[in-house]
Amino acid sequence: MLKRLHIYFKERYPIIPRLILGLIVFLEIHFIILLNEGITQFNIGIQEGVGAFTVFAFLLWLRIADDLKDYETDKKLFPDRPLPSGRVTKKDVMIICTIIQAVTVVLNFVFMNNFIFFIVLYAYGYMMSKWFFQKAKIQPSLPLALVTHNPVQMIVNLYIISFTVIKYHLPAFTLTNCMALWTLYFPALIWEVSRKIKAPKDENDYTTYSKLFGYKRSTRFVMILTIVDIITNFILVYRLNMLSVAVLFALVSWMTWKFVQYMKDPERFVLVDKVERYTYLQESTMLLTIVVFLLVGRI
Repeated sequence: MLKRLHIYFKERYPIIPRLILGLIVFLEIHFIILLNEGITQFNIGIQEGVGAFTVFAFLLWLRIADDLKDYETDKKLFPDRPLPSGRVTKKDVMIICTIIQAVTVVLNFVFMNNFIFFIVLYAYGYMMSKWFFQKAKIQPSLPLALVTHNPVQMIVNLYIISFTVIKYHLPAFTLTNCMALWTLYFPALIWEVSRKIKAPKDENDYTTYSKLFGYKRSTRFVMILTIVDIITNFILVYRLNMLSVAVLFALVSWMTWKFVQYMKDPERFVLVDKVERYTYLQESTMLLTIVVFLLVGRI
């Protein structure tokens, strides 16, 4: 079983990178709120570690739930993946997922101050795994699946924001909190749509947004989302580091040009590859802004 799980984690959910991702997501939102509220004295302890682990564990649950509910489809379209290929069994992933989620529940109940928001997060995840009890309507519809499933990133953000607000006795309804709620939702949405935009020659039986709406219209939609997303970033960093605003502006200008190029010639490159590179640079800039502010103050 351990060998089979090693295969699954290696191919579908690399543990170390995902743990780092959980830490980055949690601390980015946590610190961006605190710094915008003028708080520079922090009390970092086991709660922050539990919060970051919760992000890791929750995303693992979503990954496994998604693989299980798409099992029959993957057998036809992606037979080399661990589950449909038979190299890993459903029982394997269900056992490890149950253990990790049980640990997560206990840790949150014992250490965290926002257990009610933890319940909300997992309740939403459960409904996602059940197609919101409307599988016949949602599963065949790519747009319906997007609008019902993709907002989960906002629920993750809400879990983090609630912890920060409660711990530091901050006001709940502020522009900063609103922007933080959206700031990691947009990149997830942009990536999710972009990965399902293909050049006409690359289309197959797999349903894509470019097949449903055309690659130009789909790309234009993602471009608008990217511009809206960068505005939320501007609002969150302009009081911390104006140089970061300039860097973010340069990045979104570059990405906008790539969208224009793709709409002119979709065979020039794979769109999602450019989107991933842009997202890494964008989020790195946000993290660097926090680090620089903590070390030297506003620039």
